[in-house]
Amino acid sequence: MSSQIQGRYFGARGALFRLYILTSFLTLVTLGIYRFWAKTRIRKYIWSGASGDGDSFEYTGTGLEKFLGFLVAIVILAVYLGVVQMALFYFGLNLFVDPQSQGQELAQIGAIYITLLAVLPIMLFAQYRARRYKMARSRWRGIRFGMENGAWGYAGQALAFYVLNVMTLGLLNPLATFKLEKYMADRSWYGDGKFVQTGRWQDLYAGMKHVFIGLGIIVVSFFLLAIMAAASGIGGAIIGGIAIFVGIIWLLIGLAYYRVYAFNYLTRHKVLDGEVTFDARMETGQVLRIFIIGSIIISVLMGVVFGVIGGVSVTMNQALLAGNIPLLVFIAALYMAAFLIAGGLSLVMITQPVIEHAVNRLHVYNADHLNTIQQRAADAGADAEGFADALDVGGAI
Repeated sequence: MSSQIQGRYFGARGALFRLYILTSFLTLVTLGIYRFWAKTRIRKYIWSGASGDGDSFEYTGTGLEKFLGFLVAIVILAVYLGVVQMALFYFGLNLFVDPQSQGQELAQIGAIYITLLAVLPIMLFAQYRARRYKMARSRWRGIRFGMENGAWGYAGQALAFYVLNVMTLGLLNPLATFKLEKYMADRSWYGDGKFVQTGRWQDLYAGMKHVFIGLGIIVVSFFLLAIMAAASGIGGAIIGGIAIFVGIIWLLIGLAYYRVYAFNYLTRHKVLDGEVTFDARMETGQVLRIFIIGSIIISVLMGVVFGVIGGVSVTMNQALLAGNIPLLVFIAALYMAAFLIAGGLSLVMITQPVIEHAVNRLHVYNADHLNTIQQRAADAGADAEGFADALDVGGAI
């Protein structure tokens, strides 16, 4: 093994697209049950496409363990939410009745927010467990990755940092980003080698510059909008509106810049087993180009597809209104197929190219030390992302 490794990604768009369409079709005909196997097969393909020093990564998760984990999570969530609803009912709050007065309507809205807040800790718990499961089911050169148990601690810290972030209007977002990543990284392993997140959270403020510029443009524009609208009427309002639009676009680009900057910084300041270091060189411009070009192409293609389906529906309007069941099923199938194609295009034109860019721009230094790392015992505590699948969080590719 060389002392330096550069990541390589070899996944092909056509093969991944065909796999996505096939697994999505199987998910449809099994009424959603196959989705656990579908995600597993897609992950296996993407993992195997990432390589370091000629050795590909391996994903060892199974659809069955994800399905069983989902069933367990559903039961636990049902019991938990049932207890929450009983507590709300005890205090006179019921989500399932029509409010008879404004006071009852406000109480019902309050009950909805209480229910959502009650689910939030479980969602944060699920995010940690999802990452732990993916780590536990990932291998490179036959050596397992792993992650210590600590989901509830992560959920508690995340809640505290999110509250702090809201109270400071986002000014402490770098603190939350750094501390939460450090919490997870410091509990991660490759074989018997432990990861450690080094660095300073204050350094992430350099990545926030475009966010602050965008927010500044928006705030100033609102003040100018009020002044110019009063002074010059519709012309001032148009100028102010354009300035606000520019500020919003700048803010969105700034958020993308921050995510890329934070990923690069946090990766560069990770250390494995006290010796192995990393360098990430993702470029915000390239990520934005992938997203924008991919979105435009997908929008045009799907506009054509949905236009054709709409035209077919119009020409058969009389038969549809008459309740022709086979024709209704046929039109519904066309729309479902169109949505499947859109999902597949998004995967191969946006998601996979971003992964490819990230992998190809990753470097590992002092890689010779990896030869000294030994195998790690299998992690039997990973719950196969059951809660992440049940709540649809943290379980993405």
